[in-house]
Amino acid sequence: MFIRAYLRASTKDQDADRARADLERFAAEKGLRIAARYVENESGAKLDRPELFRLLADCEPGDVLLVEQVDRLSRLNAEDWNRLKAQITAKRVRVVALDLPTSHQLIQTGADEFTARMLDAINGMMLDMLAAIARKDYEDRRRRQQQGIEKAKASGVYRGRPADEKRNAAIKDMLRGGQSWSSIISATGCSRSTLARLAKDG
Repeated sequence: MFIRAYLRASTKDQDADRARADLERFAAEKGLRIAARYVENESGAKLDRPELFRLLADCEPGDVLLVEQVDRLSRLNAEDWNRLKAQITAKRVRVVALDLPTSHQLIQTGADEFTARMLDAINGMMLDMLAAIARKDYEDRRRRQQQGIEKAKASGVYRGRPADEKRNAAIKDMLRGGQSWSSIISATGCSRSTLARLAKDG
């Protein structure tokens, strides 16, 4: 059994590595060692997350996917959450989250088959609940943000986010130089939609 830590933050401005010490401490308290860490700055509301799927590709049956909180793993809608969960199940990976105490028992060895199956069932139910709560929190924050923007527009004070002209110029240079989209995204932290717009603008 390998412990694989997944650390995620939504934007480049946030520290995806922030929870590393807490995950290391948790593993040490259980007498275990984290074998690999997968760190990325991607929205939890999107399924396409390279490091998460690299982690799953590296996993063997019985490995543990360790996260600080369930919302680090998912803020997905129901359809995408079911897709991700199906891949986790197919790989027979155990999800353990620091904020989900029922999951902590999944990394203990020696449980009989009945106990192991009961723990899996309880943990699966709790994961579904916390994933749904994380999605609702995401949607609530988006709605409040949009309401704030609409109010600011109505008041004539909304200006939007200023474009990062220096970064955009560098991205265009990379595109002209023939760099791949994935390498540009990795180097600059821009979104795929921003890259597509800049590629279209030339």
